[in-house]
Amino acid sequence: MRKMGIFNSIHVKFVLIYVMLILLALQIIGLYFSRELETTLKKNFTNSVQDRINLVEFSVREEMLKERTSDDPSPEASLRTVLSGFSSDDINEVRVIDSKYRIIASSVLDHQKTQIGQKSVDDIVKRAIISETPSSSVILFNKDIRERVLTQALPIMNGNEVIGALYVESNIEKVFDQIDEINRILAGAAAVSLTITIIIGIFIAQTFTRPISDMRRQAQAMAKGNYSRKVRVYGNDEMGQLAIAFNHLTNQLLESHSTTEAERRKLASVLENMTDGVISTDRKGRVSLINDSALGMLGMTSDLVLNRPINSILGIEKEYSFEDLVETRDSIPLDFSTEDQPSILRATFSVTQRETGFVNGLIVVLHDNTEQEKIDMERREFVSNVSHELRTPLTTMRSYLEALADGAWKNEEIAPAFLNVTQTETERMIRLVNDLLKLSRMDSKEYELNTEWVDFNTFFNSIIDRFEFSKSQKVSFRRIIPPVDLFVEVDTDKLTQVIDNIISNALKYSPDGGIVRFNVAVLEDSIRVSISDEGLGIPSANVNRIFDRFFRADKARSRAMGGTGLGLAIAKEMINAHGGKIWAHSVEGEGTTIFFTLPYEQHDDGEWDV
Repeated sequence: MRKMGIFNSIHVKFVLIYVMLILLALQIIGLYFSRELETTLKKNFTNSVQDRINLVEFSVREEMLKERTSDDPSPEASLRTVLSGFSSDDINEVRVIDSKYRIIASSVLDHQKTQIGQKSVDDIVKRAIISETPSSSVILFNKDIRERVLTQALPIMNGNEVIGALYVESNIEKVFDQIDEINRILAGAAAVSLTITIIIGIFIAQTFTRPISDMRRQAQAMAKGNYSRKVRVYGNDEMGQLAIAFNHLTNQLLESHSTTEAERRKLASVLENMTDGVISTDRKGRVSLINDSALGMLGMTSDLVLNRPINSILGIEKEYSFEDLVETRDSIPLDFSTEDQPSILRATFSVTQRETGFVNGLIVVLHDNTEQEKIDMERREFVSNVSHELRTPLTTMRSYLEALADGAWKNEEIAPAFLNVTQTETERMIRLVNDLLKLSRMDSKEYELNTEWVDFNTFFNSIIDRFEFSKSQKVSFRRIIPPVDLFVEVDTDKLTQVIDNIISNALKYSPDGGIVRFNVAVLEDSIRVSISDEGLGIPSANVNRIFDRFFRADKARSRAMGGTGLGLAIAKEMINAHGGKIWAHSVEGEGTTIFFTLPYEQHDDGEWDV
């Protein structure tokens, strides 16, 4: 999971929001408090100065209107005396200006020498005299003393006549110093309270975020498949109820996961052990699941199959689209045969869909019909071969019997020959039926081997001797048989029939002057017997088929010699019943060798046994 940044943490966000809210509240409170404090202090200072100005204005008006004698001091001197009595720390200067804007008195001694008799240039004085009303208080910055001052102008009235104006300059800088001091105290208190608030906010945030962090860790563990962890319940509030619900959800998910996993394993086991191939697709027809049986039938690997279209995998993309397969209700035959090995499959399609009818995909079941097709083909071929083998002698017999019925039996020269042919064909049919009965019993396992221990070399030599005694003088025998005792447990009657059939075929197909060779070799766990002739041989394409029923490499010659085409098929069944194997090797024009093996085991003490 991606690492979470510090500012993405809900804990930090909670504290930041909490602190921002406190800061906002403190800012609003501070601004309101500072503004109201400044307004109040200014108002109080202004009122205080105004009260004193009113007294000054009364005294100055009395002095300006006073009737003077020659002994009385001048008006300027009287006004200076009056103004000096009102000097204080709050009031920097008081000036008296007559109606013609001439400064006639000042409370500042330095200004008495420089400004007396000068015209006043202050706008508020002119406005006060002209408007005959007190001017508004104005705060200015005095460059001389580098402080803020409060200036006011008050007209001096004599009835309805303006006789002058009073200009007052007050030291309001102390008020601002008080405001700044109070603001510093307020800022310090806000900083302390904010610090305490942050600490408290961190603990409060932990109260909310600790259960959330536990749930986050639990969710991460659940995503990795760990359902053993539990979220700690810190209380009975909403967060506690959420933690209880989360733990309950964990238990439910654990049960659901266990059930799903068990079902998945069952399904995987079923699919793995099914002999039929199973393929599942998504809603677009792409392969999403395939079992090993299907891969084996298709001769592919999973990386070549997954996420590919199903009709392409089955080799039917030209005949069927995915929509056609969804609508298909009948199974479809598939031919994956090669030159070396046949492979006939049958595909059955089943649609998977939701309750709303939306198609989720297809389930394709592949059944291997190769053996069934082979059995059906062999059955048809067997019936055809039996019919053909019986039809030939029956046709011959019918012809000769019709001739005898038409009067040939009266001819002493022809009748015996006709009867001899009929008898020969009858015996041939009897041999054919007997061979078929033998094969039938072997196929149905309705026979038992009557085994006994025999010395195979002595047994094999006796059979060869019998054929050598009755053979034509134009074929010779050669034996390569080790001079040791090889005891094996076999059914001598059935093994004799096998060897007789092989030697008979070797004699039939050996040319005049040919040699039939007999060989016995001892292998690790068996003995291998081979019988070779020097006949015409068998084409390489037919070597593996000579053990099939009714197969003849040379059909005309086999029938002429009375063969049924079942001898080697019977020999194969009998050797297999003994636990051995039989096969052939042939080179066309050079001859044929028939090999078969029998189980054999040599003991450590030198004795030989099965």
